[in-house]
Amino acid sequence: MKVFQDLLETPLNYLVEQAAADGRIPIGYSCSFVPEAFLMADKLFPVRLHAPGVAGTEIADIYLSNFICTYTRSLLEFAVDDRFDLLKGWVFVPSCVHMQRLYDNLEYLKKPAFSHILDVPRKVTAATLAWQTEELQALADKLASHFGVDMSHDSLNAAIAQWNRFAAVIQAIGELRKPPDPLITGTEFHRLLMAALVSPKDLILPKILDFKKEIEKRDGIGKFRARLMVTGSHLHDPELIRVMESQGGLVAADLFCTGSIPGFMPVEIGMKTNSDPIRALAEHAFKKTLCPRMMEDFDRRLKTIIDTVREYRIDGVVIEIIKFCDLWGVDSMPMVAALRKEGIPVLKLEREYAPGGEGQLRTRIQAFIESMGK
Repeated sequence: MKVFQDLLETPLNYLVEQAAADGRIPIGYSCSFVPEAFLMADKLFPVRLHAPGVAGTEIADIYLSNFICTYTRSLLEFAVDDRFDLLKGWVFVPSCVHMQRLYDNLEYLKKPAFSHILDVPRKVTAATLAWQTEELQALADKLASHFGVDMSHDSLNAAIAQWNRFAAVIQAIGELRKPPDPLITGTEFHRLLMAALVSPKDLILPKILDFKKEIEKRDGIGKFRARLMVTGSHLHDPELIRVMESQGGLVAADLFCTGSIPGFMPVEIGMKTNSDPIRALAEHAFKKTLCPRMMEDFDRRLKTIIDTVREYRIDGVVIEIIKFCDLWGVDSMPMVAALRKEGIPVLKLEREYAPGGEGQLRTRIQAFIESMGK
């Protein structure tokens, strides 16, 4: 675990530095609608943007309102402080107003050498799938022109195959949380997952495989009081899950955009003759990203949560929301009601991006577990 923890100590870790020194091109992104496999073509590699250990956002607060979420403000703080300078480019999605304000301010304060907005539609239809395919093609053309990288179908197919192999390993480790006596804690799994998202996949994979061999020799992780599922806003710091598990609540499943269900599902391609990898990646982004920015998608999110609760034998669901997140803040209200109607215990937590208030969190988790009679 120390290997993965070390990789999360800085916004751009030593594996990113190693890959960049070898002539590879790190591209930062902050939204799961950017397909990771797309940014693995040729010399490119994706880095999920995070701000570990952010102590404050004094500089960002000058430019962004206090009603903008602390994740967005933390990214701007680190960018202005030159902590993302190793990145060769940024790819944004206007997933919310907060993220649009981040892009606007970066253009004004510290314009990246390469930046692109991937305009993602808010409904899934045949027309919007064609739209998303065109958007990804435009990004491919821009990357090829700016960096001189190969964004051909053959190159993208190779990147997709690499992603699918990597995702299969992550999914296999995630499955080890499913048995009655799991082999891995939620804290360990999320630490591994976040390290994977912020590192070059080929360089971190051997470390993940070594860890997988290690945990498969375990007899189990010991006793716990309740099996929890965590869903909601993207979650970067494993500390939130560690605090939950310190009160006896094993986080056995996750459903947020930095989680594994369904974030690490394979890209379906090669099933049809003359399949287009860019269209396959567009379809993949819609399937794997269960985000409340999408219209008419509430029922799919609800069904996925209920199905996961049954499959992983979950006792209760925790919905965590970054403060001032409009998307999840609004979505959580009907979600709480719908899950309780299904007889599923639910706890709604509002938090800041950086971990804090551990004592209060412990109390609420403990009370939630006791309310289930555990």
